[in-house]
Amino acid sequence: MTDSHETHDHHLFSTTRFEDLDLHQDLLQGIRDLGFEKLTRVQDEVLPISLEGRDVVAQAQTGSGKTAAYLLTAYQRLMTELRSEASEGNPRCLIITPTRELAVQVSRDAEGLGAHTGLRVHVVFGGLDYKKQRAVLSEGVDILVGTPGRLIDYHQQGAYSLRHTEVVIIDECDRLFDMGFAEDLRWLLHRLPHPRDRQTLMFTATLSRRVTSIGWREMDDPAEIVIDREQLTPETIHQELYHVAAHEKFSLLLGLLKREGEGRTMIFVNTRVAARRLVEDLERNGYRARGLTGNVEQIRRLRVLDQFRDGDLPILVATDVASRGLHIDGVSHVINYDLPQDPEDYVHRIGRTARVGAQGKAFSLACDDYIYSLDAIQKYIGYDIPVVFADDDLYLQPVPRMRSSRPSRDRGPSSSRRNPSSSRRGEREDSRPRRRRRRRPSTQKKKDGEKKSSSD
Repeated sequence: MTDSHETHDHHLFSTTRFEDLDLHQDLLQGIRDLGFEKLTRVQDEVLPISLEGRDVVAQAQTGSGKTAAYLLTAYQRLMTELRSEASEGNPRCLIITPTRELAVQVSRDAEGLGAHTGLRVHVVFGGLDYKKQRAVLSEGVDILVGTPGRLIDYHQQGAYSLRHTEVVIIDECDRLFDMGFAEDLRWLLHRLPHPRDRQTLMFTATLSRRVTSIGWREMDDPAEIVIDREQLTPETIHQELYHVAAHEKFSLLLGLLKREGEGRTMIFVNTRVAARRLVEDLERNGYRARGLTGNVEQIRRLRVLDQFRDGDLPILVATDVASRGLHIDGVSHVINYDLPQDPEDYVHRIGRTARVGAQGKAFSLACDDYIYSLDAIQKYIGYDIPVVFADDDLYLQPVPRMRSSRPSRDRGPSSSRRNPSSSRRGEREDSRPRRRRRRRPSTQKKKDGEKKSSSD
């Protein structure tokens, strides 16, 4: 292990071991199974406070162990305090996430940590298995994870109650505001016990005034914990910025992919259309890639994520739906094919690599379409991203797209498929203006001219 790696580990991890905490033995067994030994810095700051039952608002870098911090807090409380008869069958812990993918990941992490606890974890989200999710919920759960829309839907139907919930956790709370979930979040919080009668934990990588304002209103004297306030991005990420013309961006991407060799790569774009087109271009040039965008069917999104997580899919092209909270081991490279328009998204995007002290690389392509975002990004992160000038040999010639012949106006192939008579209908539509002109009162010379033109 290099001195540099030891320095990074020292920066991320504390000297405290999980065995030093007064955790339930069944919970410690789950920690051992996962191979955890030392607490990360955010865990070392949060757990002594949260395990005592106090509310916490915490900000820390992506990949610093925030999920485990709040899950351990929730499990410890649920295992050391008896369930009340009034709460039987209803969730004792509620975890709210902004995206479906993050909800699924949190539920998996919860099942791993709590494998020996006997507590029941259930996740609900839109776009998949509506009746099945509700059926499991009606059987009773201990920890309920979900997105705001589906949580509200089931609550309004009377599928569960929050009146006796003991712990509420809001993950990536700044993203909930960015995605317009502020009112949904307040709706759910108002169905919970009074802040004095529950424990509330809020976690984020970027702490904003909106987050702190709702924190102070909906929490009971919370402790505010900020790890590395001035350093939003991990030191273990090697960052490079390339200035490139928009029409040469794909050529440079091909060169970077070839130069970096094999690895698990996430490529971020700003729109769904750009994602679809980039996947097509990559596959045409010999790279196996899939897209992850908001309009992709949920079951397919989960399948794509599983393939990428398992290493079967080397390249994932995504919009910012995948930039928040997702933890996928072994992401070696993040490429901002489009610079993000929100500076906070830069932090979350590159945070998909270099998780929990690992090494990673982040390349950003600053083209003329999105260069205006660069100043705001660098001001937000507090430093200039190192600029690298690409040699000519880094630009590879892509396989060109197949050009389809443009259909004629009167005999387009798509029209012919819809109706065999469409070509004749097109001819009538083309001749209709000429018939109207012939009906107008005019001189005989003009009529003769129109007839000649029509016959041509």
